[in-house]
Amino acid sequence: MNIKHEAMTIVKARKLMPVFFQLLLFLMILSANRSYGQEVKISAKEMSLESVFSVVEKQTGLITMYSNDELDAKKRKQFAKRNYDLEDLYTFLLKGEKLRFEITKKYVIIKPILPEKIQESAQPRKETEIVIGKVVDGSGQATPGVTVTLKGTKIATSSDYGGNFKLTIPKDDNYAPAFVFSIIGKPAIERFFYGDKNWVVQLKDGESEISEVVVTGFQRINKRELTSAINTVKVEDIWRPDVSSIDQMLEGQVPDMMFMSNSGEVGVVPRLRIRGTSSLIGNREPLWVVDGIVVQDPVKISPEELNDPDYINRIGNAIAGLNPQDIERLDVLKDASATALYGTKAANGVIVITTKRGRKGRPVVQYGNAMTYKIRPRYTDRSVNLMNSKERIQFSKDLLSVQYRYPSVISWVGYEGLLRRLYNREIDDATFDREVQSLETMNTDWFSLLTEDSFSHQHTLSMSGGSDQSRYYASIGYSMNNDVVKSNKNDRYSAILNLDTEFNKWLSASFGLNGNVNSRDYYQQRIAPMDYAYNTSRAIPAYASDGEYAFYERNVAALYGYDFNILNELENSSYEQNVSALTVNTNLRFKISDWLTGNAIAAYTTTSTGIENYWGEKTFYAASLRSSNFGTKAPSNSLMPQGGEWGQENYRNNSYTVRLQLDANKYFGEENKHNVSGGLGYEMASTRYVGNSSISRGYYKDRGKSFVSNVNIVDYAAYGNWLSNNVPQLKDDLNNLMSFYGTATYGYKRLFYVNANGRVDGSNRFGSSSNRKFLPIWSVSGSFNASELGLFDRVDWLDFLTFKASYGYQGNMLDSESPILIIKKNPLDSYYGEYTATANNNPNPNLKWEKTNSTNFGTELSLFNNKVQIEGSLYFKRTKEAFMQKTISTINGRNSYVINSGDVSNNGYSVALTLSPVKKEDWRWTFTTSFSRTINTLKSRPDAEQYELTNFLNGTALIKDKAVGTFYSYRFLGLSATDGGPLFDDYEDRADQLVGLSKYDTYTTVLDASGNREPLMAGGLNTSLRYKQFRVSAIMAYSLGAHTRLFGIYANAASPTMSADEIRPENNVSRYFLDRWQKPGDERYTNIPAIINPSSATFYKYKDHFSEMRDNVQTIATNYWDMYDYSDLRVVSANYLKLSSLSFTYELPTLWLKKYALSRLALSLTGNNLYTWSAKELRGQTPTQGGFTTIQLSDRPSFSFGINVSF
Repeated sequence: MNIKHEAMTIVKARKLMPVFFQLLLFLMILSANRSYGQEVKISAKEMSLESVFSVVEKQTGLITMYSNDELDAKKRKQFAKRNYDLEDLYTFLLKGEKLRFEITKKYVIIKPILPEKIQESAQPRKETEIVIGKVVDGSGQATPGVTVTLKGTKIATSSDYGGNFKLTIPKDDNYAPAFVFSIIGKPAIERFFYGDKNWVVQLKDGESEISEVVVTGFQRINKRELTSAINTVKVEDIWRPDVSSIDQMLEGQVPDMMFMSNSGEVGVVPRLRIRGTSSLIGNREPLWVVDGIVVQDPVKISPEELNDPDYINRIGNAIAGLNPQDIERLDVLKDASATALYGTKAANGVIVITTKRGRKGRPVVQYGNAMTYKIRPRYTDRSVNLMNSKERIQFSKDLLSVQYRYPSVISWVGYEGLLRRLYNREIDDATFDREVQSLETMNTDWFSLLTEDSFSHQHTLSMSGGSDQSRYYASIGYSMNNDVVKSNKNDRYSAILNLDTEFNKWLSASFGLNGNVNSRDYYQQRIAPMDYAYNTSRAIPAYASDGEYAFYERNVAALYGYDFNILNELENSSYEQNVSALTVNTNLRFKISDWLTGNAIAAYTTTSTGIENYWGEKTFYAASLRSSNFGTKAPSNSLMPQGGEWGQENYRNNSYTVRLQLDANKYFGEENKHNVSGGLGYEMASTRYVGNSSISRGYYKDRGKSFVSNVNIVDYAAYGNWLSNNVPQLKDDLNNLMSFYGTATYGYKRLFYVNANGRVDGSNRFGSSSNRKFLPIWSVSGSFNASELGLFDRVDWLDFLTFKASYGYQGNMLDSESPILIIKKNPLDSYYGEYTATANNNPNPNLKWEKTNSTNFGTELSLFNNKVQIEGSLYFKRTKEAFMQKTISTINGRNSYVINSGDVSNNGYSVALTLSPVKKEDWRWTFTTSFSRTINTLKSRPDAEQYELTNFLNGTALIKDKAVGTFYSYRFLGLSATDGGPLFDDYEDRADQLVGLSKYDTYTTVLDASGNREPLMAGGLNTSLRYKQFRVSAIMAYSLGAHTRLFGIYANAASPTMSADEIRPENNVSRYFLDRWQKPGDERYTNIPAIINPSSATFYKYKDHFSEMRDNVQTIATNYWDMYDYSDLRVVSANYLKLSSLSFTYELPTLWLKKYALSRLALSLTGNNLYTWSAKELRGQTPTQGGFTTIQLSDRPSFSFGINVSF
């Protein structure tokens, strides 16, 4: 898509917005001056009253309300003319009846003429009483337009804009009158009146769709009053049994959210971006909020790691311990108006989680279970394109035929190992031939050895219920997620308790307790089993003939190496992580008056994380430290003479939040057409993060977890030196935050709303200048409900149409920066004999906030009784004075400095569509889809020397006028016709133009921008079809605009142990090499370079790059094979459409369950990650895998069976 053209389109749209709002203002004025007289056309000469009422509803949208006891709607009337004024028509219809009518905005209410007006002088007046009340929805929001009828009579009225109603009824001390509350399209509900002075009638959730609200964490807002960009997701709509964390279910489910995951291992945290990337070097992840309280990650991970597209977060994030079964809904806050009340923490958007709460009624016990079978990768998968043993042996023979010279650092295994033994006369020709035949059919299945089809299961037991005064929800859960990688598994125990109590009319309280214990086991990252399975020759045995591990020598230097077997490494090493968390929160709500309430919220969270990593003495890693194989005595230069290595990390995160808030919601004026609401609050939060880490050697895990204590450091001086410098690392961080915030909204007749939000944050982490300690964050917004215009009264197919706009100002500050010099006090220095100190953090007092201005336009439309719902948004975000690194001289004590020099824009739009074409008792079908587009552009130029060549090649360099995540590639020209080597446009013929250029200018000149590692467009498609007790659901997600590299066939892109001039026997080779150049003329049919013998003169033509030998020219490459793997030829589209979930559910009939005392029993079968449609050029990998770094596990297909039962 042409970004420039798209940006111009957005600019044009922005210019048209004033014209658009002028048009809306014209429609409002037109509506205000419009006569209420309406004309009804009668097509027949004679019709029944109920038929006439139906005609009126179709032509005007007005619904006729009446009592069958007072009016016989079957009565027929003869009509002398065809066109009637509305009032004249009802006057004619009710002629001769003791009835009158009243025309409101949406109804024609037929009422009785009061008896005292008919026979006022003939009989005494009957005593009456006035009933005053208010109708609210499930969240306490006023609900207008509800018809209130005294049961069995014609006495009726409707609630006004404030939900208030007033009704005069006959007084009778012998019974409590019953009232019927109804709203169009919903079943009526009945309530008894017991003389309450301020009677509040609540339409519970499920009784009225008009009660739909959004939750911001500070407020619950009726969706029709919303002025902000917020999307609500119900967990039941996105539920997937194959994952254990709610963030893993969000792919394609939220407009304006980009979902990225580069590993399919269990527990890996995806990267989420809401409306682009606003911070260049700060944290880009959204803020997580649970039940109104901000939650913290268990372990602090630096923004540099989190922003690295190749970083795999196995530690978990703030909500990793929360059981998705305990979550009711998510509200994603996207624009400045929605996030302003969260202050500086919310620059990247906010995801508000609302957990389940109790409901009025008898206790209900529910049990949910999901069992998942996940399929491991296999060599037959279409995403694997590797040579088998026979192909690999033939490749080795081809190397021999060109007299290939192997490098000095090599493991002599496979065909090359046998050949070496033959040349050394260790075996004869017959043995050689026999062994070669054996290798050709060996086909070691590394995927089978390192992975397995896994079985996982999840269980949740909950109980909920309550009365009018108290409600409760309690749950316990357990999940065991076994990965297909044999070393990996996650276990989680969770518990939650939510209590809601109303002590009296003016005081209520909520109490929450949420705890979890999470255990995670992974392999040591340097082992990388998936990368090993992809890159290791299948002609290497895993087991010897006696069934023991088969080792081969993996060299670490030219003359020596140590025994290696990956199964031995996995068996004798481990990485274990244990996290426990507990959150306690309470909320006191005070009802000061009908329109004024207060909240006092307090929450405390404690999280404890322990990480242990272990390398046993039998591992290659331990042998490298020991400088000898296991079982042989360590030499004097050994860094670990005995045992293995044990490392530990311990972190504790304690935080508390106290919030005091006063809320007002006042209706006034005629028919309560004016509404003013708002709130003021004060928040104080503090987080204390402490941690320690250490590494110990000489550890024996299998000997009582003991350490060796008798090593003579005189004999092992290197080990003694390591011990003297090996000290624990400690962390102690305190972050205090104090905030004042406020919000105000004015609404008129539910026609329009205007809102203003503001917050001021102060922290001990902000700049030293007084005007920077506090940053005001504010927003203004408004919405216009066009469907409330009288202009649309006759449009019976329009349910809801609203337009929204907002503008806001946000700020962000780096936690790593300090306004003052932070001195680290060191212990006694043995050389100087005195204590020393070093600068831990240099001061940065002039660092200012990075500021983001955000503009949002949105619309929501509902048609045909909510059968069609459309939502669209258009936004413009600009971050100025963004943080960027500047390279400085090391004479300053550091090589870089953070300054405010960045300027980045994020523009985009999204559209969401929900269709409910079938809504019947037995049949129901819904379809939901969304599309999002983000245009991210860096407007400023970074420091000329900040980024290295590797940053440009892997997409971590920031480039002016490019999106964050843009990566660069070499320009591939083709293959040499004489030797089959790769050729590039690398400026060798015009190298003088590169003399004296900076790194930035050199690489942006020589390299080409190949694409972005992050998607530009994303969305999803969800559908659900129900027939009686059967339901079929499907979830699909798609990602567009991203690009990736194919797995490297040379150099570091393929493996850190393989390069083009060092083809190693232990490495497997891509099948691409089967199509390589072998003779002149092949360059017309293939783009795979030839294998060139290092001993030939031609080899050195490609081994070195001219830039390394030119003075005053930046290094462009080290060799031409590196350039090939990082060339534009190896860049392909990462677009995909994924069938994330396909589910079949059967609900057993209620009649079958009654005799077993069950209220519900549902059985489900779900397929997960069943298929991914992607570019055909991705031969041998999936679109989420990339040739930038170590190969990771792809998303694996799985099948789940679930049971949900209620008692």
